Amino acid sequence: MNLCSRIHVILTEALELIKHCPDRICYNRAMNTVYLGLGSNLGDRERNLARGLESLAEKMMIKQVSSIYETEPLGYLEQPWFLNMVCCGTTQLGPFELLRYVKDIEGQLGRLASFPNAPRPIDIDILFYDDRVMETQALVIPHPRIGERAFVLIPLVEIAPDIAHPSINMSMRDLLSGLTEAQQVRRWGDVPRIRPATL
Repeated sequence: MNLCSRIHVILTEALELIKHCPDRICYNRAMNTVYLGLGSNLGDRERNLARGLESLAEKMMIKQVSSIYETEPLGYLEQPWFLNMVCCGTTQLGPFELLRYVKDIEGQLGRLASFPNAPRPIDIDILFYDDRVMETQALVIPHPRIGERAFVLIPLVEIAPDIAHPSINMSMRDLLSGLTEAQQVRRWGDVPRIRPATL
């Protein structure tokens, strides 16, 4: 078999492997550690968070889950209070694949396009993706407002107080202690158990 034929066979086999990998994800890809923030202020807020976690567990192995916190809305104030939490897990999804997946979950749980900071049944934000720093029109990692939001920092400090923000090399504990704007955040309860991921 000449070189061109060998290359053709290799490419054909690679394309078949990709075609038969669910969601075009191959299982020899590295596992990436991600932190996600979840929030809800419409409908059954606690159930919305639980359903969001259940859906996330289909594509990631969830390792840690914070308590749920009830928090006052920011930006647009004429709306119900939120329930917020964060989770940590590992996934083979790349950053943009993960973004598409969480947007699909939001849509499935009833979130509609609206104005910024509008009420919503579910909101899922990518907070950290390993120690990656990236900025595109569609996705910024780490989330650009982590350091401003007590409802993100308090649950992050609960499960990962010493992880460092890769852009500014400050721990979550230090970022929380440096918050100057008063924000009302109160512990609501624990998250129901979720079924494990099947990766």
